[in-house]
Amino acid sequence: MARYGTDHKEATRRRMIETAGRRFKSDGLDGSGISALVADAGLTNGAFYGHFSSKDDLIAHVVGAQLAAQTARIAALPPGRESVRDFVNEYLSPAHRDDVASGCPSAALLDEISRCDETIRRAYTDGVRTLMAAVGRLLDSGDEQEANARAVGLLSLLVASLQAARAVTDRELSEHILLASRASAMTLATAPLQPATPIDQDSA
Repeated sequence: MARYGTDHKEATRRRMIETAGRRFKSDGLDGSGISALVADAGLTNGAFYGHFSSKDDLIAHVVGAQLAAQTARIAALPPGRESVRDFVNEYLSPAHRDDVASGCPSAALLDEISRCDETIRRAYTDGVRTLMAAVGRLLDSGDEQEANARAVGLLSLLVASLQAARAVTDRELSEHILLASRASAMTLATAPLQPATPIDQDSA
């Protein structure tokens, strides 16, 4: 019987991670069992356990890979306002809104990831921290701390805005959410940053 080499095994693993990423973003983390996930990759259930110990193990790898790919695309952009505008306009576009399977993993899966076990949440934490740093580099005007603060706010705004645009049934309202959020995102990215004020727990 022919034995597959390391390169084939790694290519199979990557294919499973890529196809599972599309399936998870489209149907949710609980929307498909292992049988459907391996079928998408053209594999069998038995082959799955040669690559991953469990479905949660696969999810953790998918989350990490999805965020790494998103980070790489942003890291390839030159720093500056034009790159920020291009990123914001692409992220908050009707095309991105309508293509959940190929889009941002945070916008598609964040509410589910927050309820996952620590391994999956750690994979998300590590990935999103690197993503924030890449966005901060786009925004950097010499003050790394300020750029990082803007990146956190900008990403949070983008993800929440895209989720809202996807959630509403009124198409016109969805378009308005995208348009208004693009303007707000650019304001956040370029306006003077006010110092953060601690939340008063007694008044919250």
